Amino acid sequence: MAIDRRPLREQIKDEILERLARGEFGPDQPINEMALAAELGVSRTPLREALIGLEREGIILSERGKGFRFAPMSSKEFEDLTTIVAAMESLALELSDPGHLRAVAPRLLEEARAFSAPEAEYAVIERYDDAWHDLLLSGCPNERLMDLITSLKLTMHRYERVMVGDWEMLERSAQEHERIAEHLVSADIEGAVEALKANWESGKDRILARLSER
Repeated sequence: MAIDRRPLREQIKDEILERLARGEFGPDQPINEMALAAELGVSRTPLREALIGLEREGIILSERGKGFRFAPMSSKEFEDLTTIVAAMESLALELSDPGHLRAVAPRLLEEARAFSAPEAEYAVIERYDDAWHDLLLSGCPNERLMDLITSLKLTMHRYERVMVGDWEMLERSAQEHERIAEHLVSADIEGAVEALKANWESGKDRILARLSER
């Protein structure tokens, strides 16, 4: 078994983000530090360090005498996150090896065309979207950049869940993925970067519209 040599606080932080993305914690939900530490099998010191780190990122809030709680969802936060991730993914695509992109382009196109199958469950689609973008950026040599993208996208998943069951939106996203892949098949990296930016921009608009209805 591989040994994770990162600080324990970072491992705890990632686990909390994973659970948040799965919907195990609700917006504005208070955090019982003692119960969560016991559940994770850690002491309260590294847990508190992880919570403080998440607070710096705006994912968790704290109030004197009341402890920590998860931040409520807001259109402003989602818009900020989308802007950052779109810029980071575009940079990662620009940094990717062109030969690698040519090699994975046919697979990206094939998978994008299968994306909107009506029998697919939302959890499967969510994993597909992450896996598709991971494959798209798998030729990026900047590991630190890729780590930042992964961390921010975990936070974004709680917003993306407002799209559950909206097949029209999912089909539009699939079409946008096709356009990105088509540019790569044609060895048009610049066009693929622009299509990727357009995918993030339209996705942002779709989810903001849904958030305004809640």
